Amino acid sequence: MDQTDLSALQLPSYGEQASLRAQIAEALRALLITGQMAPGELYSAPRLAAQFGVSATPVREAMLDLVSEGLVEVVRNKGFRVTAVGDEELDAMAELRTLVEPPVMGMVAEACEGAVAEAVEALRPLAAEIEAAAGREDLVSYIEADTEFHLRFLALHGNDHVVSTVRDLRSRSRLFGLSPLMESGVIMQHVAEHEEMVGLALERDRPRMEALVRRHIGHVRAAWAGPPARA
Repeated sequence: MDQTDLSALQLPSYGEQASLRAQIAEALRALLITGQMAPGELYSAPRLAAQFGVSATPVREAMLDLVSEGLVEVVRNKGFRVTAVGDEELDAMAELRTLVEPPVMGMVAEACEGAVAEAVEALRPLAAEIEAAAGREDLVSYIEADTEFHLRFLALHGNDHVVSTVRDLRSRSRLFGLSPLMESGVIMQHVAEHEEMVGLALERDRPRMEALVRRHIGHVRAAWAGPPARA
């Protein structure tokens, strides 16, 4: 069985805030983000459990959570395989994000007053954390802050289906490992756009917000055109 050396696996320190299953799932997502678990490779729950220092049951449960998210698939009698996503599917996901996110963000900007404006202003620390994480090349923290920023922004429109759809698209499109993009400085080139989104929303500038979000998503798809070892 193909298996990348994951001997240094550690669980995030959430204490009692999350179940062991949730902690393992979060740790596995981090391995996917950083490319330490690669598309096409097989992983067994018992072996991962031994490396985490836990029993196989919560690892298997966590892997099934990732199956439901489309990040891995079950291989009968062998374990789990990391899902590979090719250019055609990436293009389809980027197209869907472009159809959904710009108009929704534009509507948030158009309605940005009162409580909405306060909620937008509260996103500034996240925008700063995105830039700080990119600056120190902390990919996992960058992804966590970036995802929270965009989903909280979209949630201000009030449509939970939009949020869940975008969450799923973002999760599935992070299967290749973004480390090369972080190390090359590509990500750092676009982090300031998050602060710009906050500013445009507070200015209630719907046209410029929509244009910025389209451009932002375009950066993401263009960046993924280059990573090696894609399906």
